[in-house]
Amino acid sequence: MTQLLDRRAAPAAAPPPSAAGRAARRRALLHWIAVHALGIAAALFFVLPFVFVLLTSLMNDQQALTRDLTPDTWEWGNYLRVLETPGFLTWWRNTLLYAGLGTVLTVVSSIPVAYALAKFRFRGRDLATMLVISMMMLPPQVVVIPMYLFWAKQLDLSGTLWPLIIPMAFGDAFSIFLLRQFLLTIPNEYLDAAKVDGCGEFRTLIRVVLPMAKPGIAAIALFQFFAAWNDYFGPQIYASENPAAWTLSYGLESFKGARHTDWNLTMAATVLVMAPVILVFFFAQKAFVEGVTLTGVKG
Repeated sequence: MTQLLDRRAAPAAAPPPSAAGRAARRRALLHWIAVHALGIAAALFFVLPFVFVLLTSLMNDQQALTRDLTPDTWEWGNYLRVLETPGFLTWWRNTLLYAGLGTVLTVVSSIPVAYALAKFRFRGRDLATMLVISMMMLPPQVVVIPMYLFWAKQLDLSGTLWPLIIPMAFGDAFSIFLLRQFLLTIPNEYLDAAKVDGCGEFRTLIRVVLPMAKPGIAAIALFQFFAAWNDYFGPQIYASENPAAWTLSYGLESFKGARHTDWNLTMAATVLVMAPVILVFFFAQKAFVEGVTLTGVKG
């Protein structure tokens, strides 16, 4: 009797896994392996060129001309040799001026326009939005000749970066459109509540809209900073005749031409040009991704 009660009290043994369950787990494991293998392959595809540039920049002059993939001696002095190149620090200063001041002007001038297109109701708003979108589709090469004649012949600003910086004070079509799409996601109830409390349009923009639009503002600021930092076409058109106004992107081409056999120094200069952009994106990627992700949710 006691043995019978013990048998009834004992938990029932788990049934053996069925063939369908084993097949499902096998498919899940294979899917996990395939996804991670593709992710690793994609990561290596993007990372390996940077690793190659970095390793080559640390080789000596002779080894850089061989097929070696890793340096025998780590020549950190290559970066100092690049920085001591005449004009390199001037290119740095010009690029910081162009990218930094241009980004500030673009953000400050694009915010009011995007706010008006997103939250104001006025006749012709849709037409104005379409004009902004059409400006995004217009290649810069189409207007480069009349713009050059205006800045160089009428204002005598050739050989400087001001023909590239000053237009940013009047907004940028892509930044306006992207920020407008982000501002559309902000509920109008917040703006109405601020106006009920006595805020005008300007105070509503400053006190309510801008704090809520920080991710979108960060996104357009990063886009503009990267575009200006990497711009080669603009400095080539307006500043090529004056080496004192060259930027890093244009000066790097001259540096490579002057040291076409010193691949280690060319790669070191490339690393110095890329490093600020990589660092800025690394520290601001959260705001950048959030701004791009939320943009276009409503429109």
